[in-house]
Amino acid sequence: MNLNIAVLPGDGIGPEIVDQALKVTQAICDKFGHSLSHKQALVGACAIDAVGNPYPDTTHDLCMASDAVLFGAIGAPKYDNDPSAKVRPEQGLLAMRKKLGLYANIRPVTTFASLIHKSPLRKDLVEGADFMCIRELTGGIYFGSPQGRSEDGLTAYDTCVYTVEEIQRIVRLAYKYAQQRSNKLCIVDKANVLATSRLWRQVSQEIEKEFPNVETEYMFVDNAAMQIIQCPKRFDVMVTENMFGDILTDEASVITGSLGMLPSASVGIHTSVFEPIHGSYPQAAGKDIANPLATILSAALMFEYAFKLMDEGKLIREAVDASMAAGIVTEDIASDGKSHKTSEVGKWIVDYIANKK
Repeated sequence: MNLNIAVLPGDGIGPEIVDQALKVTQAICDKFGHSLSHKQALVGACAIDAVGNPYPDTTHDLCMASDAVLFGAIGAPKYDNDPSAKVRPEQGLLAMRKKLGLYANIRPVTTFASLIHKSPLRKDLVEGADFMCIRELTGGIYFGSPQGRSEDGLTAYDTCVYTVEEIQRIVRLAYKYAQQRSNKLCIVDKANVLATSRLWRQVSQEIEKEFPNVETEYMFVDNAAMQIIQCPKRFDVMVTENMFGDILTDEASVITGSLGMLPSASVGIHTSVFEPIHGSYPQAAGKDIANPLATILSAALMFEYAFKLMDEGKLIREAVDASMAAGIVTEDIASDGKSHKTSEVGKWIVDYIANKK
């Protein structure tokens, strides 16, 4: 098979971690006899600096012409610390999601045996936790109109908007994933307060009838935030709107003990984007110390979701597990005081794949 992918390293540590994931992707292609075609493009702060646009048309055209997108991270302190900036790196991410029709962000939350001691939660709470968060990605308060500030600057406003079609699309997708797992789905909203959430619940209750084999639970977002901490093993598949999903998935990510371990997939109409859930970590940029495992695991998701190559994704996961068991990890998850560079971790995983019988 020929894998045609767009590579968007982005900002901060993005180029370093994407480089390692790309090397792992090439190693898998060599191992399984696939050909790999890839081109790079700008996105985020580096794109603003180069062309004044965080998601240039040339980048969009490349993504549209590719079967999948391997993405790093965006963000830069000079934009974060300037409230008057009219163009921000994050606008590139929102534009990419909207233009590519990336309506669903899929984040698996799994624990790793060698990292449980780093979780802020007790071992008995997190050991064996394995659930999937599905976040609606192109609607809600991040995209609603009107949005802005009053002329005197004393009032700001955002509008949360959802249509029946947007809700149907994401909820049906969540039910399909639930059917592939344990036939359990938790639909998270704030229907006791928000009109958009009441629409979410109404539409979801109608769709629920189409999936009688799936156990459906409805939960307010504040309760869900508490339950993720108190009893993360109670969840299997969770679906929610954009802002709630943004917050809950970041909360859930700490269960594993490190933000540097969790991949994600954003699927949609035109193509799919695979990326780590962490940010650009500009303080570590260029130091060869960033954890590349979430990006490498995102490459595993890419093989599985974009190309339906399950054995290839499985081997990447095996190699990551083996690297952790051998202590070949970066400083953020090293437990014995001995850490390895980003490039060293990537090379070890590449060698593992190449030498696997």
